[in-house]
Amino acid sequence: MCRAIVCERRKRIGVGGVAGHLSLALLGMLIVPGTAVAQETRAAEIAQKQEEKAATAAPYVPSRFEKVMTGIENGFVSPPSGFFPFFGSVYSGGGFTLGAGYRQFYAREAVWELKGLYSIKNYKMVEFGTRAPWNYNSRFTKGLRVGWRDATQVGYYGTGMDAVKDDRANFRVKQTYLAGDVGFRPTKWTRLDAQVTYEDIKNEEGAGSAPSIETKYDATTATGLFAPLKFIHSEASAAIDWRVSPGYSRTGGFYGVTFVDYSDRDKTYSFQRMDGEVIQHLPILRETWVLSFRGRVQSVLDDDDNVPYYLLPFLGSGRTLRGYSTGRFRDRHSLLTSAEFRWIPSRLALDVALFYDAGKVARRLEDLDFNDLKSDWGIGVRFHGPTATPLRVEIARGSDGFKLVFASSAAF
Repeated sequence: MCRAIVCERRKRIGVGGVAGHLSLALLGMLIVPGTAVAQETRAAEIAQKQEEKAATAAPYVPSRFEKVMTGIENGFVSPPSGFFPFFGSVYSGGGFTLGAGYRQFYAREAVWELKGLYSIKNYKMVEFGTRAPWNYNSRFTKGLRVGWRDATQVGYYGTGMDAVKDDRANFRVKQTYLAGDVGFRPTKWTRLDAQVTYEDIKNEEGAGSAPSIETKYDATTATGLFAPLKFIHSEASAAIDWRVSPGYSRTGGFYGVTFVDYSDRDKTYSFQRMDGEVIQHLPILRETWVLSFRGRVQSVLDDDDNVPYYLLPFLGSGRTLRGYSTGRFRDRHSLLTSAEFRWIPSRLALDVALFYDAGKVARRLEDLDFNDLKSDWGIGVRFHGPTATPLRVEIARGSDGFKLVFASSAAF
């Protein structure tokens, strides 16, 4: 009897199990097609939206300003043969400068160029040169240049930090030069550079509104006054450099030292100088802002050397103490520090910066400390491309008052 009851239960369970499986299978048949239909419908909606977006979407159209800056940048980054605008400086303090040039590629990586500059202060420069590779983007680089420049009204205020603004006198510098340079990059972030230049320099009476230099100074207060000099000017430098470009960068840094030698033909005005410079860019929030810092020291190595007054280390210019006229402070040793807070409204074309500069010059190296520094502060805009700064406009305030800066290079 028990066996009959058990068998009956098994039969019921078996029948119920089969029925249950059939029910689940039927439910799956009903659900799966519904899910598939829903997925197909969703995919169709996405495809339709993508088609509608593609039909209405337009490619990014840069502004007119961005087009202009890109065109200028292309003239330097990937230039064709032919005429091109040239941005540079004849001599520090020359004011707003315009220039043009003509280039011709004579090999895949080599170019020769003829270019000239003219400033509103009647400063002039003409230069012919060749270089390979044309963009210096190689492990080995080399170049050769010959040129002439004429700066008609360079300011001289005497030497030392006590130089008075009203003691300005102007002098004129004429220079003919022949220069050869080589560069070597042992690694991506290291560089070695050397340059040898023959320079024929004449300093003469100055033009402009300030008195000419000989009316206020003589050979004892302006060493080498009116002495025609011929130098073999040599430089050798070593650096760690991981900036995008010296012409424009928002990241990276530069740590370098340079040895400079001026050898006069009769050794009367021969001297040697050592320069050290540190630059660091610190981007913030994906380069929306950048903190940039610079420190530089220049030092004549022998205190007994006769250094021509116009070759002394100086502060005061669009790249040193920006609130002061070019050459405002000159002496045998100089110290410069700068800090900038940069806002990047356009990564392709425009930076805005708040800056502060401080520095001093000294007769003796032991006096080159952080006491009694001259300083300035200001604001500026930089019109740039990815690797160059064709125009920089700044207004700076120092103890001499406000100074307007026009430059065709990065501040640092």
